[in-house]
Amino acid sequence: MLFLAKLAGVLVLVWFFLSAKEKGEPPYKWAIIGLVGYWITWWAVRLTVVNALAGMFAKSATMTFIVIQIPALCAIAAAVLIRKKLLADAAEK
Repeated sequence: MLFLAKLAGVLVLVWFFLSAKEKGEPPYKWAIIGLVGYWITWWAVRLTVVNALAGMFAKSATMTFIVIQIPALCAIAAAVLIRKKLLADAAEK
C-alpha cells in the first residue's frame, strides 16, 4: 500500500521538474519543493488522521485500504496547490 504513495511521490517529482522546465524556472528547485511538500503532507496526515482512524476499521480490509490511501490523496492535493503557487510566482516575473 505504501508503494502507491511512493509512486505518487515520484510522479509529483517528475511533474514539478517538467513544469519548471516548461516555464524556464530552475527545475531541480521546483522538483525538491514539490517532493518535500508532498512528503511533509503525507507524513502529517498519516500521523494524525490515519492513526486515529486505523483502529476503527481494523476488522475490514477494504476500509483499512481506503483509510491508508487518505494521506496520499491529501499529499497530491497539497502538491497541486504548491504547483499553483509556483506557477503564479513564475508568471509575476
